Amino acid sequence: MCLHEVLGHHPVTDSALERVVRQEWGRLIALLVARYRRLDLAEDALGDAIEAAARLWPTEGVPDSPAAWLNTVASRRVLDWLRSETMRRRREQLLGTETERRAAWAGMMADPGDLVEDDVLRLVLMCTHPVLPAQAASALALRLVLGISTYDVARLFLVPEATMAARITRAKKKIVSAGIAFEVPGADVLPARLDSVAQTAYLAFSAGYTPGSGTDLLRADLAAEAVRLVRVVLEQCPEEPVLKALLALMLLQHSRREARVGADGELVLLADQDRSQWHDEEIDEALALLSEVNSSVGLSVTAAAYVMQARIAAEYATAETMDDIQWGRVVGHYDLLLQILPSPAARLARAVAVSEASGPEAGLTALKGLSLPGSHRPAAVRAELLIRAGRITEARAAYAEAIGLCRNRAELEHLSKKAAGLTNH
Repeated sequence: MCLHEVLGHHPVTDSALERVVRQEWGRLIALLVARYRRLDLAEDALGDAIEAAARLWPTEGVPDSPAAWLNTVASRRVLDWLRSETMRRRREQLLGTETERRAAWAGMMADPGDLVEDDVLRLVLMCTHPVLPAQAASALALRLVLGISTYDVARLFLVPEATMAARITRAKKKIVSAGIAFEVPGADVLPARLDSVAQTAYLAFSAGYTPGSGTDLLRADLAAEAVRLVRVVLEQCPEEPVLKALLALMLLQHSRREARVGADGELVLLADQDRSQWHDEEIDEALALLSEVNSSVGLSVTAAAYVMQARIAAEYATAETMDDIQWGRVVGHYDLLLQILPSPAARLARAVAVSEASGPEAGLTALKGLSLPGSHRPAAVRAELLIRAGRITEARAAYAEAIGLCRNRAELEHLSKKAAGLTNH
């Protein structure tokens, strides 16, 4: 279970606990898996440790080393489960004897030159084992490595939460039933798993940049971790176009993080952002990367899609003011993106660009027939365009729909304020 799902059951949420789990989740899972070779037990054990901390820390105080405390409690939980297992043969197959485990670990540590040494990347590579379908592998990595809730993972894949929960459960069971040995992977496995790793990193970035649930409008720590993960992979594969394009896209979006959130945690739209808060050094780095892969000729579909999205983000990042954005050019970029890799999210963003280029009615026309299951954003965009078009009654209904679907507190407050402002019309 992930952090907000655990703490959601407790009336008191310890900010220290929240902070350490956000910062250390992936490393703690990696330690448990490396020690016990049981990915199927690691998440539940860490979840139990977090629940224990949520109960004990408010009264007993935060320990001197919170991460070590969680690791110790989770380790004891795994050991308890292992001792109670009756299927000794399976346990020996997945875990191995203590002697074998120590020998294998010593052997792997003897020559680290060809190993992936980054804990988070190592665990992502473990989750993206080729025995699992690509989407299931990425979903499992997002859930286990980065602690993203099942709801938010489902939103990223545009499926119902129950469907995603079932996929993740099946992925775990497949790992166990197949007897997959989760050894520390060598760097040689990275090229074969590159697409899955890149997809996982971008989905993690999206979950941090626009969280679908919870109290935060922006999880900058999660977005930053996704950026860091891509940098680590790029060091391993420095000439890989998909990584350069993806890093450029992430940096262009991430560069605006402080400007997207107001002093009270409220949403600040692009038109109202203070551009002096944007990180120019990240924009410059992104543009340099984009210039290296700016031609879509010969690129994979994934790389070409990242290039097009980065070009769109660059239009926003390089314009001095909102009025300087070349919206017709942005629409053209979206048209190409939809030819390369069609998606409802791209169609929604294109409709916004169309409205800026050609007016709200044109944007509403572009929205027709768009379906983004479970997301409040199509209704929110439609409401805004209806207001601009002077169709206030319809806008109220659209806001009501968006409010009913929204599960992010900051965005919900924004929508509620906008809806309340229509009462005087």
